[in-house]
Amino acid sequence: MHIDSHQHLWRYTQAEYPWIGAGMERIARDFLPGDLAGVAQSQGIGGSVAVQARQSLAESRWLLELADADPFVRGVVGWVDLQSPDVVWQLEPLAAHPRFVGVRHVVQDEPDPRFLLGEAFVRGLEQLRRFDLTYDLLLYPEQLPAAVELVGLLPEQPFVLDHLAKPRIAAGGAWDGFAGWRRNIESLAAHGNVTCKVSGMVTEAAWRGWKPADFVPCLDVVLAAFGPERLMFGSDWPVCLVAAEYADVVGIVRDYFSQAAAGEQAQIFGDTATRFYGLTEE
Repeated sequence: MHIDSHQHLWRYTQAEYPWIGAGMERIARDFLPGDLAGVAQSQGIGGSVAVQARQSLAESRWLLELADADPFVRGVVGWVDLQSPDVVWQLEPLAAHPRFVGVRHVVQDEPDPRFLLGEAFVRGLEQLRRFDLTYDLLLYPEQLPAAVELVGLLPEQPFVLDHLAKPRIAAGGAWDGFAGWRRNIESLAAHGNVTCKVSGMVTEAAWRGWKPADFVPCLDVVLAAFGPERLMFGSDWPVCLVAAEYADVVGIVRDYFSQAAAGEQAQIFGDTATRFYGLTEE
């Protein structure tokens, strides 16, 4: 089954989603599983992983309620306060749900580039293995060195890098940090407990003027670093809608990998996500 490994759901209010600002009016509304299923299924996608968009236990519970009501949502990556001494108490009821598959924190918003290595945060991450949960890394390029250290500290913990760590695609392949980003991606991929989502690219490109060729330098890097067996497609819907239609996002990835073997394409479009998150159809 083809899986969209990264999408979001919300009931929109300006107070709860202040990051949806000028130029993003198209996504300033509710987005629920039924809104995604039709457009995804038209592209051959049969299920998705809903990823947290708010740092709230209430949102994690709500996403699981949506998964209970709609089988299209195969898994939920939610949020818990990993720095809290009560992190195990927070995780226990969520992890008891078969579709709660992982945790994410919005590290990109943390001002400390080494936030990931904070003692309390690492201690919280160490609890994920007891619940067989994954962790999504949401980072900017300057936070990658800390991520490389972190995944080495926790070699038994499965990690996935979201959105290629948001390279500056709008600036082109010659952007000042490209070489450093590439080296850090290669260092991260050297750790076998890390996979990578081919996601979030269109919003890092020129929203109104991107071309498929704009994504090739970054796709070349992650393919060489991770190989198809550790890559998974994700749409970042509905955030992607500020820059592209769902079909366009699928098309960028499908066209780039069109020359890959059928088995490799199957890994990227579903098998890797199914294996990494432990997704089932029940």
